[in-house]
Amino acid sequence: AIIGMFFQDGLTGSAWGDWALYTASPLRAFESELGVQAPVGFWDPVGFTKDGDVSNFKRRRVTEIKHGRVAMLAAMGYITPEFFKFPGYLSVAENIKFAEVPNGLAAISKVPGAGWLQILAYGLYCEGTGGFGYNSDGQMSKPGDCGWKPPLLATDNPDLKKKRLNAELANGRLAMMAVIGMFFQD
Repeated sequence: AIIGMFFQDGLTGSAWGDWALYTASPLRAFESELGVQAPVGFWDPVGFTKDGDVSNFKRRRVTEIKHGRVAMLAAMGYITPEFFKFPGYLSVAENIKFAEVPNGLAAISKVPGAGWLQILAYGLYCEGTGGFGYNSDGQMSKPGDCGWKPPLLATDNPDLKKKRLNAELANGRLAMMAVIGMFFQD
């Protein structure tokens, strides 16, 4: 609590300062951006945005969206093998069945080298060539817009779109923490 009071005193000029009176803060530069949600509001504890650089903020937002999407898929991929495994072989050449692959991090050692090369090649393709349909400016104009819309989620209503994009950011943030928690537990 005392550290928070020191920080607030440095930021607003008073340990009991009123944030509304401190309008010159560079932290206010991004308060109206997508992903700023109650009750926290704009939160940047490390101070990455203190310089107010819009291009750096957008690059970080694109990265946050991408990592959130990957983490949501990873969370589902981490849980799914507990309940379902594909029939057949993971590797016919090495006689490894999907049913024999353990769950969690132990599965890493069971994937053959050729499988890791395929995973790496696909990841490099997606990153290097924009395999997911990145727009021409690297998504800086529309972070997260890959050029296609899932039919059930697509909308032209700006308020509903903002709500859904905020939900995606919040769920992506949660998934990033969840995956790290699953790794730690494993």
